[in-house]
Amino acid sequence: MIYGERIRLRSIERSDLPNYVEWLNDPEVIAGLMMNIPFSLEDETHWFEGLADRPAEERPLAIEIRDGEGWRLIGSCGYHNIDWKNRAAEVGIAIGNKASWNQGYGTETMRLMLKFGFETLNLNRIFLRVYEYNQRAVRSYEKAGFVLEGKLRQARYQAGKYHDEYIMSVLRSEWEPADSKEQA
Repeated sequence: MIYGERIRLRSIERSDLPNYVEWLNDPEVIAGLMMNIPFSLEDETHWFEGLADRPAEERPLAIEIRDGEGWRLIGSCGYHNIDWKNRAAEVGIAIGNKASWNQGYGTETMRLMLKFGFETLNLNRIFLRVYEYNQRAVRSYEKAGFVLEGKLRQARYQAGKYHDEYIMSVLRSEWEPADSKEQA
């Protein structure tokens, strides 16, 4: 497990799937994701069973927050399409539990993913895609250290309209671990 100040990242378990099905069928949740069709528990189970075929570094992680003495699942994150030659990877996140939105959990998660990507996986460039209309996510990514490097014009069709897709990234040379900022 990967621990942050208020969150932890762990492997996704079969028992998590009903939460993901609920979230991935919520139009507000999927508006920021690269999906737009309903998912069934069977679809999610099939996806889960295929995780073992992926490289370990590309298996998504569950995001949990403290809940009394235990932990509560709020979403997932992970790396995709890791390019080992160029030391680059795309990162993604979904906070499905809407009661956990706007509380800094996404920013903390992305900071943990940057730390893991640079310090453990030895990546040099970590990037993500975000839709122009998802300004809450853009602000969160900027707080984590991501910078806008470009946009794909009208790359997303959502609710009868085309939207730009932003590409944001952090280079290893730009990244500072949160603990080094506290010492400065």
